[in-house]
Amino acid sequence: MNTAAPATKARTGVSGLDTILAGGLSPGHVFLLEGNPGAGKTTIALQFLIEGARVGERGLYITLSETDAELRAGAASHGMIIDGNIEVFEVVPPESLLDADQQQSLLYSSDLELGETTREIFAAFERIKPSRVVLDSLSEIRLLAQSSLRYRRQILALKHYFARQGATVLLLDDLTSDTLDKTVHSVVHGVIHLDELAPNYGSERRRLRVMKYRGQAFRGGYHDFTIQTGGVVVFPRLVAAEHRLNYVRDQLPSNIAELDLLLGGGLERGSSTLILGPAGTGKSTFSFQFLMAAIARGEKAAAFIFDEELGLLFARLKQLGIDLEGLRDEGLVHIEQLDAAELSPGEFAHRVRTCVDRSGAKTVIIDSINGYQASMPDENSLILHMHELLQYLNRQGANTFLTVAQHGLVGDMKSPVDVTYLADTVILLRYFEAVGRVRRAVSVIKKRTGHHEDTIREYRIDAEGLTIGDPIVGFQGVLRGVPDFVAKSAALLPTDSEDGGNS
Repeated sequence: MNTAAPATKARTGVSGLDTILAGGLSPGHVFLLEGNPGAGKTTIALQFLIEGARVGERGLYITLSETDAELRAGAASHGMIIDGNIEVFEVVPPESLLDADQQQSLLYSSDLELGETTREIFAAFERIKPSRVVLDSLSEIRLLAQSSLRYRRQILALKHYFARQGATVLLLDDLTSDTLDKTVHSVVHGVIHLDELAPNYGSERRRLRVMKYRGQAFRGGYHDFTIQTGGVVVFPRLVAAEHRLNYVRDQLPSNIAELDLLLGGGLERGSSTLILGPAGTGKSTFSFQFLMAAIARGEKAAAFIFDEELGLLFARLKQLGIDLEGLRDEGLVHIEQLDAAELSPGEFAHRVRTCVDRSGAKTVIIDSINGYQASMPDENSLILHMHELLQYLNRQGANTFLTVAQHGLVGDMKSPVDVTYLADTVILLRYFEAVGRVRRAVSVIKKRTGHHEDTIREYRIDAEGLTIGDPIVGFQGVLRGVPDFVAKSAALLPTDSEDGGNS
């Protein structure tokens, strides 16, 4: 989809939202921004007016529910300044409704109050002559109208008035009076719906969807967003088909001869690799071996860590001869520790994309999918998000390494989610028992591009790093965890006592 925007669009000032709206809001039209209280409507509305003020347009914020002081205090909490180019007009109830002596004796007509409110709104507009208007909120007008017919007529009157004046208008609806009333949807030029979800654990998740935009293509579906100090930040849903770079699909080695033999010479550039195994088998170590090989080729890399504290990761890898902290300080590796409980999948995809675009990283590690899954509402969404993210990285010529911790230690393993069909290569790690010791074995069970060994090799992780042995031919049932001897002797890696204690 072409999201190029004409220069005449009224930009919202909300990072990411203008991309979804193909440049912003069409000038001279009325738009609806709806969502439950706390969803972020007022913040977006303020950013819309402040963006207008930045380009020299006058703005008018008409508030029927908040006071001027409350609105300015909320803006100040985000560092926003409502200056002279933005006018706040507070519609107050009639004096008789505020008079305690008359509350019991006088029945104030809602018809009269609605008409008076409308006249005040029009008078404020005539006085200020703004280019951008925010009306907050429609729930108050809906209650005053009392019937769906009168409410629709009132909205039509507002729409025609603002259309004649050429103003771009944002109507806010907090959905507190009648959530089933879709009157405004059929009247306005566009509808943006905000959702706030409360997971069982962690912070709330917010997302938005453009439900309608007349005469304009837009990016459909749900898009995650957050409310940060400074305003709302939207993360447009990643569409991998829109991003493609030309690159040579050469073969990339791991710089460990035995592992490269297992992989049929190495991994193809622009492919994804899944490293699967129970806890402690060294999935992260394998992925960082490929990262170090990329650094040795003069490329940059990135790692997104869900499961391990960075200090512990730096210390552990340093014992294996990998100075990850030093590489980060030199700017060769971008590394982030992520909290799945505080992160939406859209924000994570945005972080990965931003990192790859800015740094040109050609190796990306996501450790692990177990932690990533925690930020997903369900497994279906995880598969869809992972598919788009992997396709995007592949089309950028980046090699992606994903780790998945399987449940169990030996015997039948179970994965929390099956993403094996998404990855181009699957490396399987296993524990097995032999000669009274727990050992580890590696095999490649899938590789879409080119051949690979169908053997099983033992490996060891020690102070010298990752060591991989010859194919194991003296055992049968290694992947099951308790193998049977099928030969008189079997070549295994030496143990501590056999190699003088250097392992």
